[in-house]
Amino acid sequence: VQLQASGGGLVQAGGSLRLSCAASRLVGTITSMGWYRQAPGKQRELVAAITRGGSTNYADSVKARFTISRDNTKNTVFLQMNSLKPEDTAVYYCFADGFSTRLWGQGTLVTVSS
Repeated sequence: VQLQASGGGLVQAGGSLRLSCAASRLVGTITSMGWYRQAPGKQRELVAAITRGGSTNYADSVKARFTISRDNTKNTVFLQMNSLKPEDTAVYYCFADGFSTRLWGQGTLVTVSS
């Protein structure tokens, strides 16, 4: 497995979860990492991304609630999700970009109950 995601689960509205995604060292040099999500019946959407240098990009719907970070020494990206809402319920997929390829994690389910 080249990307291993973890940290999903069930949480009440207003709660927090932290997702992690670790890339195997066999992947090589990673540029950007981040998270997409896909809710039932909806298209996959970008949640947050972070470059190797630490520049970040967020979907408007999660700004001020989610924080993305990464540890380059461990090829790991994190997504701290606070003030979760029922509309955040989705399968979250991490990705990692090499120079010419994009790798995807297996998806982790986040369910936010009202």
